[in-house]
Amino acid sequence: MFEIVPVTRADYEKWLVLWQGYLDFYEASLTGAVTATSFDRIIAGEIHGAVAKDDQGNCLGLVHWLTHNSTWSQAEVCYLEDLFVCDGARGQGLGEALIEHVKTWAKSNNLNKVYWLTAETNSRARALYDQVAERTGFIHYEISIK
Repeated sequence: MFEIVPVTRADYEKWLVLWQGYLDFYEASLTGAVTATSFDRIIAGEIHGAVAKDDQGNCLGLVHWLTHNSTWSQAEVCYLEDLFVCDGARGQGLGEALIEHVKTWAKSNNLNKVYWLTAETNSRARALYDQVAERTGFIHYEISIK
């Protein structure tokens, strides 16, 4: 059994393990300063965050999301930025539950939609996403500015 709860400062060490697992999955690395800033933004509520915890308080998955205005809607929209479930907890419905948590939050805050991106090669996650959301057909581009 698991429950989904907001991330708290006391969750930092357990959150960090999940965060690192997420970065490793995408073969990405961030400086400690970026990770610390991200966590501080979650705690401050600038970015929303929740973790899935088992009965012993172990963190099994995380989700982060934010809202923004849109030219396509009078209501804000919700961008689900990060979603990760640790290896040992996959296949138990946590990913779907974390998405549903964000969807419920978005509905309760009168947002227009929830959307997210994933890697084309992330076939396991895409199988879930194809069940719970509509694939829009848009292709993601970005320009890195450093």
